[in-house]
Amino acid sequence: MARRRKSSEEHENHERWLVSYADFITLLFAFFVVMYSLSSVNEGKYRVLSDSLVSAFRNVTINESDNRMIVPPVILPTPNLPRPAPAVERPQRDEAQARREQQREAQVRQMHDMADEIRRALEPLTRSGQVSVSQGAHGITVEINASVLFALGDAALGAGAAAPLRAVAEVLAGADFPIKVEGHTDNAPINTFRFPSNWELSAARASSVVRLFIEAGVRADRLTAAGYSDQRPIADNASDAGRARNRRVTILIESMFSEPAPDPAPATIDADDPIRSILPTEPQPAN
Repeated sequence: MARRRKSSEEHENHERWLVSYADFITLLFAFFVVMYSLSSVNEGKYRVLSDSLVSAFRNVTINESDNRMIVPPVILPTPNLPRPAPAVERPQRDEAQARREQQREAQVRQMHDMADEIRRALEPLTRSGQVSVSQGAHGITVEINASVLFALGDAALGAGAAAPLRAVAEVLAGADFPIKVEGHTDNAPINTFRFPSNWELSAARASSVVRLFIEAGVRADRLTAAGYSDQRPIADNASDAGRARNRRVTILIESMFSEPAPDPAPATIDADDPIRSILPTEPQPAN
């Protein structure tokens, strides 16, 4: 009997540590599962749930008769959804847009009538090809050959130049559109005491036309003078006819049309998750 007891003591289980190790691994796995679940909780929903629980447990009462805890029903707060726009806002916007459209149409008609009046005032010169009048999206362009207004290499208006320019000024004086007068030359060099280059000559010619417009009743704050020398030709400077076309004065009556601003996009509400729809969304990575 003593020998049998000794043999049972010698047969000891050396693998019992595996039970403790398995329990530790299980607890570690459960810990990481809980941490992952907490990291993916929606912030908005978690805040609403937390506030509701705090509010509920603040109002807990104890029934002294049977020592029971009475918890009032939990009422989740309604999300702060954006209020719909009042019904009167849309008609006001429609009225403002209709008013802008009416102003735009009135300006288009005024610009069109002004172009017709300028053509009639300069009809003899337009028939001979010395003046061209065109109308586009940016306004009215009147191109006058420099030979009609100035002597070669000079910026003083000639005797026959005042009449057509005053006729144009009378048409422009009654409007509010901005006016830009541009002077252009050919590529033939000039080097005089008054005009060391074509830059000075083109700017001086534009200024002469601006001064006449002011004397004829056009407001000075509407006028701009610019000289471009030979940098914007409309014909080839290799021929006499091309150089004659490039020597010109351009009068631009600029339109003041403006496109209406687009209406802001309305805020959308997710019917499945209204709280998520009003919270700021995180930017998504680009593909």
